[in-house]
Amino acid sequence: MAPSFRPLAATLMLASLVAFAHPAWASDEDKTATMKLSGYGEVTATPDMAMVTSGVVSQADTARNALTANTKAMTALIDQIKKAGIEPRDIQTSGFSISPRYAEKRIPNGRDWHEERKIVGYQVNNGVTVRVRDLKGLGALLDAMVSEGANRIGGINFIVSDANKRLDEARVAAVEDVRAKAELYAKAAGVKLGRILSISESSGGMRPQPMLMTRSKMMAEAAPVPVEAGEETLRSEVTITWELEQ
Repeated sequence: MAPSFRPLAATLMLASLVAFAHPAWASDEDKTATMKLSGYGEVTATPDMAMVTSGVVSQADTARNALTANTKAMTALIDQIKKAGIEPRDIQTSGFSISPRYAEKRIPNGRDWHEERKIVGYQVNNGVTVRVRDLKGLGALLDAMVSEGANRIGGINFIVSDANKRLDEARVAAVEDVRAKAELYAKAAGVKLGRILSISESSGGMRPQPMLMTRSKMMAEAAPVPVEAGEETLRSEVTITWELEQ
């Protein structure tokens, strides 16, 4: 009786293999060809505003004396900034700290030496960030700030106030660029572009390097301090995936 069951088992096994193989073959047929490309666009814009970081560093034998000196100098500095036409809304304290100053001394210790640190005074740092909406007065403002006691200029960052609007122009250019590439490749491959499956973007700008200037450098320049805003390049990268029609 046992041999009569062998053909049936072989038939069931073959049917099982066919059942499992058929869905995989059908899935391959259903796959859709796609094409994924990136395009680039950029525009240049002239900055029309600037952010200036400045401040006063004061030193004294005690923290109280250092703070008193710093407060007096910062009050005069902010008053001068306001006299230059900067509105209160565009003036913001950007950093404040009090820290000890140390002196190191080498003391003999048998055949060796060890370092001894001793507090010899205190230092107060107080900073202010100023938004300059009229670049024509930037040079004169820098000169006035230094003349009034600012001994720390952190840098100047130039800004394009309508950067988002200008970036939209770069986005349109990027889409036109990727579309032109896609149509070229599709024609060369003998296919047609179908519906768009996805769109993604990566955007940004390359700003001019901040102008770092020390008090001695700025005092050496003729008033007003010469500054150049240059240009900013706004870039957009767009990636699009299309279905392809055979």
